[in-house]
Order: sequence, then structure tokens, then C-alpha cells
Amino acid sequence: MPRPATVRAAIVWQAVLLIACGSPADRAPEPAHTVRVGLERLETAKLEGKRLGLIVHGASVTTDGRHAIDVLRDQGLNVVRLFTPEHGLRGRAAAGEAVASGRDPASELPVVSLYGEHKKPRSEDLAGLDALVFDLQGAGVRFYTFVSTMILSLEAAAEAELEFVVLDRPNPLGGERIEGPVAAPRDIVPSSFVNLAPGPLVHGLTMGEMARLVNAGLPEPARLSVVAMSGWRRDMTWSDTGRPWVPPSPNLRSAEAALAYPGVALLEATNVSEGRGTPRPFLFFGAPWLDLSWKPGSVSGFELSVMRFTPLGSTAAPHPKYRDEECAGFRVRVTDPATAEPYRLGLTLLESLAAREGFEWRRGGEALTWLLGTDRVFRDLSASRSVEEILAADEADHAAWRARRRPALLY
Repeated sequence: MPRPATVRAAIVWQAVLLIACGSPADRAPEPAHTVRVGLERLETAKLEGKRLGLIVHGASVTTDGRHAIDVLRDQGLNVVRLFTPEHGLRGRAAAGEAVASGRDPASELPVVSLYGEHKKPRSEDLAGLDALVFDLQGAGVRFYTFVSTMILSLEAAAEAELEFVVLDRPNPLGGERIEGPVAAPRDIVPSSFVNLAPGPLVHGLTMGEMARLVNAGLPEPARLSVVAMSGWRRDMTWSDTGRPWVPPSPNLRSAEAALAYPGVALLEATNVSEGRGTPRPFLFFGAPWLDLSWKPGSVSGFELSVMRFTPLGSTAAPHPKYRDEECAGFRVRVTDPATAEPYRLGLTLLESLAAREGFEWRRGGEALTWLLGTDRVFRDLSASRSVEEILAADEADHAAWRARRRPALLY
């Protein structure tokens, strides 16, 4: 007989899956097979009898909606503590909103927030544990903070001599797409929670592969193991995996939005709305001052159509740009996930918008530097360098990254 908490969690997550995927009539035809993630392939023998800390969020689920907490406990594993990243255990807190520690009412387990007073597990947080199990769905982009949570947790496990187990999940952008700049040296742009991951902005690694790469560079590596996926290939984007999309954060609501996110999110560094407060964050953008006679340049894999929208406050976006003001703007559609270049899209929008009357950079351009981890792109845009010139400046770093990451690849 399943525990009541298990039943409640299953019902909740099945509802989330239906919301995320739409009705059966709205869904695209499913691929011929479904990728199985690490959570679904975990062999419990190596964790039996160990006291586990579990780093999870709202997307830590199986294809049928069972949450990792229930999966591990139903297999008899001793989960004694939960750790949560930005957006909290159920993935409902707004971006940047502090997440408090406490207790999960469904599982009755204590919860340690890694997005509040501290972002790295402390020794007292790890006391009494034998292993940390990590199961977060990432976005494949350096400034999406779950990869930073993984890196800091891995370091903490190494320092505490704990096992660190990554239950791997797909990179929704695929494993071949590599785009954007590497972060500048720390004496130029200080370390922050959005620039900890090595490599280009769009790095092309799964969480498990990133863990392997980072761990190999630690002075005292952690006892790391990765439970790999089955059926995943590097050329897959999310729509190829056969898995339903469960939002890993309140504003990344679809696989289509995930493909646009590395580019449209750059508008956060400007006075242009990136679509927060609308039904399709990162797929809408615009501003009240924007003249719709303007047309941004075209980018392969994307289509832009004119629209108007009004951002509204919500728990997902309490204070969106231009709240309750009508914005003129565009709807972004992904026409070809395989060829889409989201970072090129972002640069194209920034280059074109920067020439419009009414455009402003947030914090004089520092917001873009903070997002990208380098000031070079802002300097290049300010010097009227073309998108092609800015992209070409990254090519040598991309080639070096492909070589550097090779030993860490699992697929």
C-alpha cells in the first residue's frame, strides 16, 4: 500500500505534466522511443543503508510524474534531508526570490535551501549524511543557476568526503550546440552565481557531464558517480526525447521557450520586456515605446511575428517590466530546433534594439556583463561591431572547449 504522501505527490505531478504538455489533441506526435533518465535507471544497491541528502526541485520526476523523493523512498532508500535550488522544492518561487529552509509537508523531510542565506551546503547541512544525490533539470545555459548549485554542491561533497551521485537528465538544447562567450578572468568580472560554470554560455553538456568535468579539476575530487541516461544522443533537443516537459522554473514553461531562452533572456539587461508576466515568457518580447515599423533581423530556426501584450503580476513574476502596460513587440517561434541559434538571436535583437529611440541598457551595460560573465560583448556592441564579428571572436574558445570537454562526455 503506497504512503499517502506518495499518492499526493503522484497526483500533483501528474497534474503538472498535463498543464505542461496540454491536452492530447494539442501534443505533437511522440518520437518512436523515450529517453530514460538517471532517476529511472538508478540501481539502488550502491545506496542501500546510506543516509542520503537529495537535491531536487519540481522537475525531478519520472515520465509518469513520480517525484524523486517518492521513487527513492519507495525503493527503500534512506532519504533524510532535502536540498532545494532557486525557485524552491516545487519550482514555484519567482526568479531571484529567496527560498527559506523548513520542512516539506508532503514527505515530512527537512529542507535546506541553497538559494537564500547561502548557496553552498555548509558542514552542518551535511552532518550525518553519507551521500548527496543530485537530480535537477538544467537548461544548458551558464546563467541558469542550477548548474551553479551543482558545482557548489559537488565542491561541498568533496570537502566533506561524501559521495556525490548525479542522476542525469537531457540538456534541452542538445549536446552539440555550443554558443556564446566564455567567462572573463575573475579579476575582470568577479565570480557570481550566474557565471560559475566553465566553458561557453551554451556549453552542450548534461549535468552529469559537467559534474565529471568540474570534478576532474578539483584539488581533491569528490567520490562522484553519474547514473547515465539511456537512449539520449547529442543531436537531440527536448522534442526528440519523448519526455513531457515539466517546467524546471516558473517562467521556463515549454521546450520551445528553453530553445529561445539563451537569446531572449539577454533582454533582461535592457529596458525591453523578455515576456515575464505573460503566458509565454522568453517567447514574447517588447516595450510600450517600441515602434512596430521596426523589424529585427532574421535568424535561422526562428520566426518572429508582430503582437501586443500586457505583462501582469503573478507569483511567477511579481514585478515584471511594464506591469499592466500594453507593450508592442513580437512572438518568437522556433521553426527548426536543429538549426536554431538562440545566442545569435539574442545578439541580433540587442544590436537592432540598441539603435532604437527609447532603448536603454540596465545599469549602463553592467547587467549584460553580469549575465554573460564578460564585458567584451557590451563593449563590442557599443563599438558597433556586427553580430558576425562578435560571434567570430568566440570560435577559437569553442574549438578549445570541444577538446577540453571530450574526456567528460558520456554520450
